[in-house]
Amino acid sequence: MKVCVITGGTRGIGFATVQAFLKEGYKVVLYGSREETVTKALNELNNDPNVEGRWTHLIDEEAINKDFAEIKEKYGSIDVLINNAGISDSTPFLQYSESLFTKVMNLNVIAPYVCSHAAAPIMKEQGHGVILFTSSMVSKEGQPSGVAYPTSKFAINGMTISLARELGKFGIRVNAVAPGITFTDMVKALPEQMINPMIQAIPLKRIGEPEDIAKAFLFLASDQASYITGAVLPVDGAMMV
Repeated sequence: MKVCVITGGTRGIGFATVQAFLKEGYKVVLYGSREETVTKALNELNNDPNVEGRWTHLIDEEAINKDFAEIKEKYGSIDVLINNAGISDSTPFLQYSESLFTKVMNLNVIAPYVCSHAAAPIMKEQGHGVILFTSSMVSKEGQPSGVAYPTSKFAINGMTISLARELGKFGIRVNAVAPGITFTDMVKALPEQMINPMIQAIPLKRIGEPEDIAKAFLFLASDQASYITGAVLPVDGAMMV
């Protein structure tokens, strides 16, 4: 049984991805920010014996290294790592603070680096592995406020391409998925007058579902994508920004 580690796996895209990988027969280790959110997610999964949850702080390099070593020891491998945890932001630049910028970069860039750095030696020893990142449509287009968020996603694209080139010789593939507007809790809370213009800007005339992104991760993790690495796959319905 293959093993997949998914950060930010308690809700939205991450939770849908956990469900998709479980359905595909993976052993899944999901990470959340707090014990209570992890427990809630596990309960929603009916305490499936093929999933376990952790809430280790993702930028704590020593703790993550220990976690990943334990996962490898317990299950025999780490076949896929999905760096999905992240936070968005829309604060205007003139109201920005260094502490807010650092908060976004810590979770969106430092945490994926720490987790990937912990997984890579294990995957190298195995002779195979897949590292995936959640990027965003704003990693190409930017956004008019919340500067740290697009900055972090531009960084994720650079990390994806660079690690693909560096780790390929070890049999490790590295790719990213760049979602567009996706029907998560945050989007569900928006008023209809905000959502309708978004839909009109999408040629497919619908907002993406978390399952759409999960399927992209599942494809990139699979043998069907065995010659795909260094890619940032847009899953945005060709949204016109």
